[in-house]
Amino acid sequence: MRTISRIRSRRGGGRTGDRGHRRPVVAATALLACAALVTGCSSGSGDSGSGDTAGGDGGQITLRIGTFGSFGYDNENGAKLYAEYEKLNPHIKIVESNVADGQKYWDTLKLRLSRTSGLADIQAVEVGYIAEATGSALADKWVDLSESGGADLSAFLDWKVKQATTADGSVIALGTDIGPLAICYNKDLFAKAELPTDREAVGELWAGDWAKFVETGKKYQSAAPEGTAFHDSASGLFNAVLSSQPQQYANDGGELAWENSPGVKTAWGLAVDAAQSGITAKLRQFDEKGTWNAGFKNSRFATVACPSWMTGIIKDQAGEKNKGDWDIASAPVAGNWGGSFLAVPKAGEHTEEAAKLAAWLTAPEQHAKVFGVNGNIPSTKETLASEAVQNATIDYFGDAPVGRIYSHAAAGITPAAISRHDGQVKTFLTDNGILDIEQRGTDPEAAWNNVRKLIEDKIVQ
Repeated sequence: MRTISRIRSRRGGGRTGDRGHRRPVVAATALLACAALVTGCSSGSGDSGSGDTAGGDGGQITLRIGTFGSFGYDNENGAKLYAEYEKLNPHIKIVESNVADGQKYWDTLKLRLSRTSGLADIQAVEVGYIAEATGSALADKWVDLSESGGADLSAFLDWKVKQATTADGSVIALGTDIGPLAICYNKDLFAKAELPTDREAVGELWAGDWAKFVETGKKYQSAAPEGTAFHDSASGLFNAVLSSQPQQYANDGGELAWENSPGVKTAWGLAVDAAQSGITAKLRQFDEKGTWNAGFKNSRFATVACPSWMTGIIKDQAGEKNKGDWDIASAPVAGNWGGSFLAVPKAGEHTEEAAKLAAWLTAPEQHAKVFGVNGNIPSTKETLASEAVQNATIDYFGDAPVGRIYSHAAAGITPAAISRHDGQVKTFLTDNGILDIEQRGTDPEAAWNNVRKLIEDKIVQ
């Protein structure tokens, strides 16, 4: 049984709900092995890339990788994959530049793509922006990795490859990780509210239906310890519910269709019910003041929607004093909240070598090594099915079988179509819609109309 013992945090932007800027990382006591909890990155400057990719004497070249958050490849805190690749390829030197804020990273990357300058040889792309990356405006900016680099596309989850495929069949990026969903809950608060604490019994409370989750929240609230709420955030609930829906912000053609989306309406309705029923702590996830983070330390809420990368945030923010209080149960319905890719811009100086490196970094063997150090849930089938993943546990969560929980959730994922406006629409619905209802008591119909106006004014389709 593998134990993942140390977890740090990180967010990356877009579809990852409020993960637009950070995301967790997970470090393990044992090395090598395979997948489990986040998405990745490293160290480096605060830039999303650099055009200076030439380097060295005697045929030496420098490959630059632009990332956000934490991908787990680096030589300091990651799986030391760069050092390994450099040893295998003595003519290569790898330099990673990293930006913490995923939205700023993507905005800068788009600008550089339009100018065909200032780009790294490899650029990370978050799933919330992959539809824009494969869309007509940017599709021709990338190397087709089905033709260059030697990647085995059959090794990846089929839907992960599909997300990175353009209309003409080019594959512009290779998958790093995914973000299968669970529910993290505070056992101590559950016990005080006279709810079961065993993870199997807890999962049964809401199995198969997010509405049961909200009803469980109302039951909790009726006997809640003073000053606590069942759930952290109505917006977080919205993102979690929507992540499990077959239609989200886009129609099957990838066109923005949020207003008539059954998934958006379902998620909105449940989030509004939760907000108006008083079962949330009325917090904004990842707020700059740190109020949400403090909620973990002070045990202000009993549950949080928990994609694999969220476990690192909980451990970091709840701290050692709350070790053992938190556990992990299955989500009502399988969903995917997060995940990233590596892409090679055509404007890079060393596209052939960059494509080879991208293929190597995302191969099953390297996914296994990243899992061993960071706990990232892999997007390759072989790694996801490995014993190392299936048997992984996290000691902070009472040795919760995270490998089994998250790999089972991953098997149930059927990703929805993505539009290039998903990130913006999500922000308007959560920060300008649901948060107003939750914190200010805004009428839901008025909040919906406010969101509609913002989208009409701010998004040019």
